[in-house]
Amino acid sequence: MKVLITGAAGFIGSHVVEGCLAVGYDVRALVHYNSIGSWGYLKDIRVKSDPRLEVVFGDICDARVVYDASEGVDRILHLAALIGIPYSLRAPESYVRTNIIGTFNVLEAARLHKVRRVIITSTSEVYGSAMVVPINEQHPLQGQTPYSATKIAADKLAEAYHKSFDLPVVVLRPFNTYGPRQSSRAVIPTILSQAISGADKIVLGNLAPKRDFTFVEDTAKAFVLAIDTDGIDGETIHFGSGKAISIGELANRCLASVGRKAAVVSVGDRQRPEKSEVNCLLCDSARAKRLLGWTPTVELDLGLRRVADYVRLNPSLYRAGEYQV
Repeated sequence: MKVLITGAAGFIGSHVVEGCLAVGYDVRALVHYNSIGSWGYLKDIRVKSDPRLEVVFGDICDARVVYDASEGVDRILHLAALIGIPYSLRAPESYVRTNIIGTFNVLEAARLHKVRRVIITSTSEVYGSAMVVPINEQHPLQGQTPYSATKIAADKLAEAYHKSFDLPVVVLRPFNTYGPRQSSRAVIPTILSQAISGADKIVLGNLAPKRDFTFVEDTAKAFVLAIDTDGIDGETIHFGSGKAISIGELANRCLASVGRKAAVVSVGDRQRPEKSEVNCLLCDSARAKRLLGWTPTVELDLGLRRVADYVRLNPSLYRAGEYQV
């Protein structure tokens, strides 16, 4: 089995590469081109000498790059995306290019090469503020930010390619993934980097929204399971812990994980526009358990300690107190 993984140098992508190599797949990793030849987070998994790993550089928005990278593979795991929600408010056109056109390029290359399965990475943000909790796959989709709207479009393109061209597509929809290698753009590293720096207050945005957090190794496990599970083409499958926690409570759990006490404060310039804020995301993972045999294994407090260890070991990656969009 040979798999192409787009976005392979990123936070989740590097863990998926690791998971695929661990079970014996050959991996072609598509890494966003950069002039210094950086492997991104792939450097963290010590695989440069692994003969089963081939790294290719390019841009998901370049159709020829994607076509060439897709030749000769059995599966494509498409994780390349622009993901920062605040940045999508500043640069929505970039999200249209990467998340919609990039996904189109993957689907079209897969169709032309007759790839046997394409796994598209979605996001729980496509649901917007929950109408019903826990959220299952029948919940209506709501584009409350440019990011979520482009991911909805990508998911619908995948659905169209499955129905129009019989392309074997699976849409995986993780809820909020966290873990080692995540940047300070995300809330958990933001909290922990401030706490570890000794700050007397933790500065955040809105403290009220609730999120369902899944440890990155559990997220990667779902992708690996979906590579070769029979009978799931055409399905949308999402997964999460089944527990929602407010950002304010999360901050206190993070502080406890590093043995710190500090005030937790909310500031306006870190908050979304009111109508774009998503109040609650809580996952119903019954379909993932039924179709993939997937269940989460890493509890939140253990996961927070593992992220804290990574932040301590990699201080150059985190600028405590700065707001990263």
